[in-house]
Amino acid sequence: MATGRLDGRVALVAGATRGCGRAIAVELARAGAYVYATGRSSRHQGRSEIGRPETIEETGDLIVAAGVRCGSALRVDHLDIGQVEALVDRIRAEHGRLDVLVNDIFGGDRYAEWNKPIWEHDLAGGLRMLEMGVHTHLITLARAMPLVLETGDGLVVEMTDGTHEYNQNYRQLVGPYYDLVKANVERIMKGVTVELAGTDTTCVAVTPGWIRSEAMLEIYKVAEDNWRDAVLAEPSFAITESPAFVARGVAALAADPDRRRFAGQVLTSHGLAVTYGHTDVDGSRPDCWGHMAAGSPEPVDDWR
Repeated sequence: MATGRLDGRVALVAGATRGCGRAIAVELARAGAYVYATGRSSRHQGRSEIGRPETIEETGDLIVAAGVRCGSALRVDHLDIGQVEALVDRIRAEHGRLDVLVNDIFGGDRYAEWNKPIWEHDLAGGLRMLEMGVHTHLITLARAMPLVLETGDGLVVEMTDGTHEYNQNYRQLVGPYYDLVKANVERIMKGVTVELAGTDTTCVAVTPGWIRSEAMLEIYKVAEDNWRDAVLAEPSFAITESPAFVARGVAALAADPDRRRFAGQVLTSHGLAVTYGHTDVDGSRPDCWGHMAAGSPEPVDDWR
């Protein structure tokens, strides 16, 4: 892997209980950064409304299992301004710097309703989705950015779902609120990029492909070590990728001294892998978005 070292750097991965956020926290720590990993589900205080069994403390355990002891796994609700302010105060007091901010907070997909127009979609659930996927990002940026800017050559990553080209179209299947969340995340990144003009801080958005998250593996009744068994029933599952794939890309980007060339762009997990020379855990480079843009041709394995 071409990932450089992040020794002496401090990172905050907001939304690191599971999936991509968890993997990014682990990979940033593996590269040498001190990582603050946050989430709501806790083995001590119970699950969040998402209802998943993963906890933020497990993320901390995975950081240690990766062979590094450089991180704090904290229960933080990023809709609570006071909790976010306390988190940033803690980072400032303990390290006096914040080099990398990754906004990966969501969990609102549980409220998505397929094939329903806005007048039929559950309103309360839709508005809650916007809180979880947009308000959390805005609150975290508002309170954490001053420390990033004080630090200097920082990186802000807004995690999204979909390329710029893909998200220019309306997502009919998942409903209006999910579409708004993902459109807003890219728009937030664009706005922050403009506002960062004249600074040394870079803001980008990053999208994985079809992620083999904990929930997705459960849906297809497989585990990471036998995920290809699901391809028999769902051939398109062959284009999926592990959370580590995009996480390795984010870690490589954070260590790149020339990352400002990507400012204001939506980067893909595959594109990052091509740029920095790493692969997914199985040695492949899945190109989910390229495959979709080409019309999802067969064989799917040609796009790995």
